[in-house]
Amino acid sequence: MTRSDTNAVEVRGLVKHYGDTKALDGVDLDVREGTVLGVLGPNGAGKTTLVRCLSTLIVPDAGTATVAGYDVVRQPRQLRRTIGLTGQYASVDEKLSGWENLYMIGRLLDLSRKDARRRADGMLERFSLTDAAKRPVMTYSGGMRRRLDLAASMIGSPAVLYLDEPTTGLDPRTRNEVWDEVQRMVAEGVTVLLTTQYMEEAEQLAHELTVIDRGRVIAGGGVDELKARVGGRTLRVRPVDPGQLPAMARALDDSGLAGVAGATVVPDEGQVYVPILSDEQLTAVVGMLAARGFGLAHIDTHLPSLDEVFLAITGEKTSSSVTDTIPEEVAA
Repeated sequence: MTRSDTNAVEVRGLVKHYGDTKALDGVDLDVREGTVLGVLGPNGAGKTTLVRCLSTLIVPDAGTATVAGYDVVRQPRQLRRTIGLTGQYASVDEKLSGWENLYMIGRLLDLSRKDARRRADGMLERFSLTDAAKRPVMTYSGGMRRRLDLAASMIGSPAVLYLDEPTTGLDPRTRNEVWDEVQRMVAEGVTVLLTTQYMEEAEQLAHELTVIDRGRVIAGGGVDELKARVGGRTLRVRPVDPGQLPAMARALDDSGLAGVAGATVVPDEGQVYVPILSDEQLTAVVGMLAARGFGLAHIDTHLPSLDEVFLAITGEKTSSSVTDTIPEEVAA
């Protein structure tokens, strides 16, 4: 599916205070229709506060935001009919069955009884929950509850879906199932704003990334773009003769090639690492080594991992499961 250049979400100068704490401090971001924007940030960065503002659960103190053409402050009722939300914790009623939860949500969204039943049946089948449809949710596994939560957020066929750390605590198999479903939603035209601290999840799902820290956007762009900004590429060269590693590193350091310096020998890998900034430098390095008689067994380039990018930008460690550190009732 061809992605649109039209923005489904536009945020300008969004501000939210909790007492003396500025959870959002002038956030700007855009999410194009039919894409996934990954929002990354350390604990307390403001990710959940951003989602709550955009889903009309709380009112921002300043700035503007439109979602699917509706202003989040002036048109909240209309907006709620066009969005879905899956939070960090399952929001379904444990005493009801899976089917009853979905049917109830459909009716709350003003679907007719017939349409609510049809949507509930369809969502249960889509999320592989049909066999458990009549069971109380309290008997569901964690992965089943998360899938039911996603199904509930899709009952109203939302144009924009917010996923706030949707796979926290899930096993790898269930996480992959959730990823597959998110990708299917996007292929059908749904726009997704995803907050996560799983770097693999961001790389797997997001078309673009926004990094928030202390309530401000501090970086943004595509995954490869952010990697290039932080550390550029590393050229990895393996000579045919491992004994030539030191000589190859000296040749690179003494080459005089513009921007090429700091070659590093990695004996365990039998390679020399060379930081490069452009394809022209790569060509020049390979040409120089060949001209000096080094036999090359293998060459490739490596971008820093998204974990390394996150650490470089925020100075924070990543974790596999995170809750913002502002008090729960005002979580950011």
